[in-house]
Amino acid sequence: MILAIDTSAGSAVAVVDRDGGVLAECAVADTRRHAEVIGTLIDEALRVAGVEPSRLSAVVAGVGPGPFTGLRVGIVAARAFAFGAGVPCLAVGSHDAVAFERLSAEAGRDVAEAGGRLDSPLVVVTDARRREVAWSAWAGLDDDGLPVLLDGPALVRPADLDDATGASSGSPRTDPDSTVVSAAALGMLAERLFEHGRAFAAPEPLYLREPDVTPSASPT
Repeated sequence: MILAIDTSAGSAVAVVDRDGGVLAECAVADTRRHAEVIGTLIDEALRVAGVEPSRLSAVVAGVGPGPFTGLRVGIVAARAFAFGAGVPCLAVGSHDAVAFERLSAEAGRDVAEAGGRLDSPLVVVTDARRREVAWSAWAGLDDDGLPVLLDGPALVRPADLDDATGASSGSPRTDPDSTVVSAAALGMLAERLFEHGRAFAAPEPLYLREPDVTPSASPT
Protein backbone atom coordinates (compact mmCIF):
# COMPACT_ATOMS: atom_id res chain seq x y z
CA MET A 1 0.00 0.00 0.00
CA ILE A 2 1.40 3.38 -1.04
CA LEU A 3 0.89 6.99 -0.04
CA ALA A 4 1.52 9.14 -3.13
CA ILE A 5 2.15 12.90 -3.07
CA ASP A 6 2.53 15.32 -5.97
CA THR A 7 2.89 19.11 -5.85
CA SER A 8 4.34 19.72 -9.31
CA ALA A 9 1.22 21.73 -10.22
CA GLY A 10 -1.50 21.86 -7.57
CA SER A 11 -1.36 19.58 -4.52
CA ALA A 12 -2.57 15.97 -4.64
CA VAL A 13 -2.36 13.04 -2.23
CA ALA A 14 -3.62 9.49 -2.74
CA VAL A 15 -3.56 6.11 -1.05
CA VAL A 16 -3.37 3.21 -3.50
CA ASP A 17 -3.02 -0.55 -3.34
CA ARG A 18 -1.89 -2.88 -6.10
CA ASP A 19 -4.88 -5.17 -5.61
CA GLY A 20 -7.42 -2.70 -4.22
CA GLY A 21 -6.70 0.15 -6.64
CA VAL A 22 -7.24 3.75 -5.58
CA LEU A 23 -8.47 3.85 -1.99
CA ALA A 24 -8.56 7.64 -1.66
CA GLU A 25 -7.43 10.75 -3.50
CA CYS A 26 -7.60 14.35 -2.29
CA ALA A 27 -6.46 17.38 -4.25
CA VAL A 28 -6.41 21.17 -4.24
CA ALA A 29 -5.98 22.93 -7.58
CA ASP A 30 -4.33 26.05 -6.11
CA THR A 31 -0.79 26.14 -7.54
CA ARG A 32 0.66 28.41 -4.83
CA ARG A 33 -0.59 27.18 -1.43
CA HIS A 34 1.18 23.83 -1.29
CA ALA A 35 2.67 24.32 2.18
CA GLU A 36 -0.69 25.37 3.64
CA VAL A 37 -2.68 22.39 2.34
CA ILE A 38 -0.34 19.40 2.05
CA GLY A 39 -0.62 18.26 5.68
CA THR A 40 -4.41 18.42 5.59
CA LEU A 41 -4.52 16.47 2.33
CA ILE A 42 -2.32 13.71 3.75
CA ASP A 43 -4.52 13.40 6.84
CA GLU A 44 -7.69 13.41 4.74
CA ALA A 45 -6.46 10.79 2.26
CA LEU A 46 -5.45 8.41 5.06
CA ARG A 47 -8.77 8.99 6.85
CA VAL A 48 -10.88 8.36 3.75
CA ALA A 49 -8.86 5.24 2.91
CA GLY A 50 -9.12 4.01 6.50
CA VAL A 51 -5.38 3.34 6.53
CA GLU A 52 -2.95 3.80 9.40
CA PRO A 53 0.61 4.86 8.51
CA SER A 54 1.88 1.54 9.87
CA ARG A 55 0.14 -0.26 6.98
CA LEU A 56 2.02 1.64 4.28
CA SER A 57 4.84 -0.07 2.41
CA ALA A 58 6.23 3.12 0.85
CA VAL A 59 5.68 6.81 0.21
CA VAL A 60 6.05 8.03 -3.37
CA ALA A 61 6.87 11.62 -4.31
CA GLY A 62 6.27 13.18 -7.70
CA VAL A 63 9.57 14.80 -8.63
CA GLY A 64 8.40 17.00 -11.47
CA PRO A 65 9.15 18.76 -13.62
CA GLY A 66 7.61 21.67 -11.77
CA PRO A 67 8.28 25.07 -10.20
CA PHE A 68 10.91 25.16 -7.47
CA THR A 69 8.87 26.07 -4.39
CA GLY A 70 5.82 23.92 -4.99
CA LEU A 71 7.79 20.85 -6.01
CA ARG A 72 10.03 21.11 -2.96
CA VAL A 73 7.04 21.17 -0.57
CA GLY A 74 5.70 17.82 -1.77
CA ILE A 75 9.08 16.10 -1.82
CA VAL A 76 9.97 17.30 1.68
CA ALA A 77 6.55 16.24 2.98
CA ALA A 78 6.94 12.79 1.41
CA ARG A 79 10.41 12.31 2.85
CA ALA A 80 9.34 13.45 6.31
CA PHE A 81 6.26 11.22 6.36
CA ALA A 82 8.24 8.22 5.11
CA PHE A 83 10.86 8.77 7.80
CA GLY A 84 8.20 8.95 10.51
CA ALA A 85 6.44 5.83 9.21
CA GLY A 86 9.71 3.92 8.83
CA VAL A 87 9.15 3.15 5.14
CA PRO A 88 11.13 4.05 2.00
CA CYS A 89 10.47 7.25 0.09
CA LEU A 90 10.58 6.64 -3.66
CA ALA A 91 10.49 8.99 -6.64
CA VAL A 92 8.35 8.93 -9.79
CA GLY A 93 8.35 11.55 -12.52
CA SER A 94 5.19 13.64 -12.56
CA HIS A 95 5.05 13.57 -16.37
CA ASP A 96 5.39 9.79 -16.21
CA ALA A 97 2.24 9.69 -14.10
CA VAL A 98 0.36 11.98 -16.50
CA ALA A 99 1.37 9.80 -19.45
CA PHE A 100 0.40 6.62 -17.60
CA GLU A 101 -3.01 8.03 -16.70
CA ARG A 102 -3.73 9.29 -20.22
CA LEU A 103 -2.61 6.09 -21.91
CA SER A 104 -4.65 4.05 -19.42
CA ALA A 105 -7.74 6.13 -20.17
CA GLU A 106 -7.26 5.71 -23.91
CA ALA A 107 -7.03 1.95 -23.39
CA GLY A 108 -10.45 2.20 -21.71
CA ARG A 109 -9.39 0.47 -18.53
CA ASP A 110 -7.92 1.27 -15.11
CA VAL A 111 -4.56 -0.33 -15.90
CA ALA A 112 -2.85 0.62 -19.15
CA GLU A 113 -2.84 -2.14 -21.73
CA ALA A 114 0.65 -3.47 -22.40
CA GLY A 115 2.42 -3.33 -25.71
CA GLY A 116 0.49 -0.40 -27.17
CA ARG A 117 2.16 2.07 -29.54
CA LEU A 118 0.72 5.34 -30.78
CA ASP A 119 0.67 6.48 -34.40
CA SER A 120 1.69 9.93 -33.12
CA PRO A 121 3.46 10.52 -29.79
CA LEU A 122 1.52 11.64 -26.74
CA VAL A 123 2.87 15.03 -25.70
CA VAL A 124 2.53 15.75 -21.99
CA VAL A 125 2.45 19.49 -21.36
CA THR A 126 2.38 21.23 -17.98
CA ASP A 127 2.58 24.88 -17.02
CA ALA A 128 6.11 25.93 -16.06
CA ARG A 129 5.22 29.60 -15.44
CA ARG A 130 7.19 32.52 -16.90
CA ARG A 131 5.26 31.99 -20.16
CA GLU A 132 6.81 28.57 -20.67
CA VAL A 133 5.58 24.99 -20.56
CA ALA A 134 7.35 21.77 -19.67
CA TRP A 135 6.90 19.00 -22.23
CA SER A 136 7.75 15.36 -22.75
CA ALA A 137 6.85 12.98 -25.59
CA TRP A 138 5.74 9.37 -25.10
CA ALA A 139 5.59 6.54 -27.64
CA GLY A 140 2.98 4.44 -25.86
CA LEU A 141 3.35 1.52 -23.47
CA ASP A 142 5.93 -1.24 -23.25
CA ASP A 143 5.12 -4.90 -22.67
CA ASP A 144 4.86 -4.28 -18.92
CA GLY A 145 2.30 -1.53 -19.43
CA LEU A 146 4.75 1.25 -18.57
CA PRO A 147 4.97 4.50 -20.55
CA VAL A 148 7.86 4.75 -23.03
CA LEU A 149 9.64 8.11 -23.08
CA LEU A 150 10.72 9.43 -26.48
CA ASP A 151 12.08 12.84 -25.54
CA GLY A 152 12.14 15.44 -22.79
CA PRO A 153 11.24 16.72 -20.36
CA ALA A 154 12.29 20.20 -21.41
CA LEU A 155 11.08 23.80 -21.35
CA VAL A 156 9.72 25.72 -24.31
CA ARG A 157 7.44 28.64 -25.10
CA PRO A 158 3.97 27.43 -26.13
CA ALA A 159 4.30 28.87 -29.64
CA ASP A 160 7.41 26.73 -30.21
CA LEU A 161 5.98 23.49 -28.82
CA ASP A 162 5.43 21.72 -32.15
CA ASP A 163 8.95 22.50 -33.36
CA ALA A 164 10.48 21.40 -30.07
CA THR A 165 8.64 18.10 -29.84
CA GLY A 166 8.76 17.22 -33.53
CA ALA A 167 5.08 16.32 -33.23
CA SER A 168 2.32 17.68 -35.41
CA SER A 169 -0.36 19.91 -33.97
CA GLY A 170 -2.74 16.96 -34.39
CA SER A 171 -0.76 14.72 -32.03
CA PRO A 172 -2.52 13.91 -28.77
CA ARG A 173 -1.44 16.17 -25.94
CA THR A 174 -2.48 16.97 -22.41
CA ASP A 175 -3.96 20.28 -21.31
CA PRO A 176 -1.22 22.67 -20.11
CA ASP A 177 -3.84 24.50 -18.04
CA SER A 178 -4.51 21.42 -15.90
CA THR A 179 -3.68 22.36 -12.32
CA VAL A 180 -3.37 18.92 -10.70
CA VAL A 181 -1.20 15.91 -11.47
CA SER A 182 -3.07 12.84 -10.24
CA ALA A 183 -1.46 11.37 -7.15
CA ALA A 184 -3.55 8.25 -7.77
CA ALA A 185 -1.89 7.78 -11.17
CA LEU A 186 1.49 8.44 -9.53
CA GLY A 187 0.83 5.75 -6.94
CA MET A 188 -0.53 3.17 -9.38
CA LEU A 189 2.46 3.72 -11.65
CA ALA A 190 4.72 3.11 -8.65
CA GLU A 191 2.86 -0.13 -7.95
CA ARG A 192 3.43 -1.18 -11.57
CA LEU A 193 7.16 -0.37 -11.27
CA PHE A 194 7.33 -2.47 -8.10
CA GLU A 195 5.47 -5.33 -9.75
CA HIS A 196 7.91 -5.58 -12.64
CA GLY A 197 11.10 -4.79 -10.72
CA ARG A 198 11.74 -1.61 -12.68
CA ALA A 199 13.85 1.34 -11.58
CA PHE A 200 12.35 4.41 -9.96
CA ALA A 201 13.28 7.98 -10.85
CA ALA A 202 16.30 9.72 -9.37
CA PRO A 203 15.33 10.99 -5.89
CA GLU A 204 15.94 14.63 -6.78
CA PRO A 205 13.49 17.32 -7.91
CA LEU A 206 13.40 18.03 -11.63
CA TYR A 207 13.26 21.82 -11.88
CA LEU A 208 14.48 22.36 -15.51
CA ARG A 209 15.52 25.88 -14.54
CA GLU A 210 17.49 27.49 -11.76
CA PRO A 211 15.53 28.60 -8.65
CA ASP A 212 14.53 32.27 -8.40
CA VAL A 213 16.55 32.76 -5.23
CA THR A 214 20.17 31.69 -4.99
CA PRO A 215 22.59 32.04 -2.06
CA SER A 216 24.69 35.18 -2.14
CA ALA A 217 28.41 34.84 -2.59
CA SER A 218 30.44 34.55 0.58
CA PRO A 219 32.40 37.68 1.49
CA THR A 220 36.07 37.49 0.65
